[in-house]
Amino acid sequence: MLSKIELEDLANNRLEDANVLMIANRFDAAVYLCGYAVELGLKHRICKTLDWEGFPSTTREFENFKSFKVHNLNVLLNLSGYERKIKTEYVEEWSIVNTWNPESRYTLAENLDRETVEEMISATTKLLEIL
Repeated sequence: MLSKIELEDLANNRLEDANVLMIANRFDAAVYLCGYAVELGLKHRICKTLDWEGFPSTTREFENFKSFKVHNLNVLLNLSGYERKIKTEYVEEWSIVNTWNPESRYTLAENLDRETVEEMISATTKLLEIL
């Protein structure tokens, strides 16, 4: 099980990694890590909303929580209890981050430029502050 503190630390570390990758012009990896950071942030928020000590991380721990074993940001946002807040007060940030797909780790992103990555990092930073 990943504790709330571990989830928060991991989310912040992935965001920091994204910044380092952007500086190194590794734009596709930076964007991927931003999405992963938001996923971890949403799982952290789910734990807070449901008053859980941590989020399941092994097959055995997910045994009774299969609906939580997802990487889809929209599903996780819905489970977090923050969907209305994010989709009304942070529409721009969510629309940027919601372009993320966990399957992008298997592809090279084309047409990404520094500005696009900076927008993703900015949106991710704001959403992690809210979550």
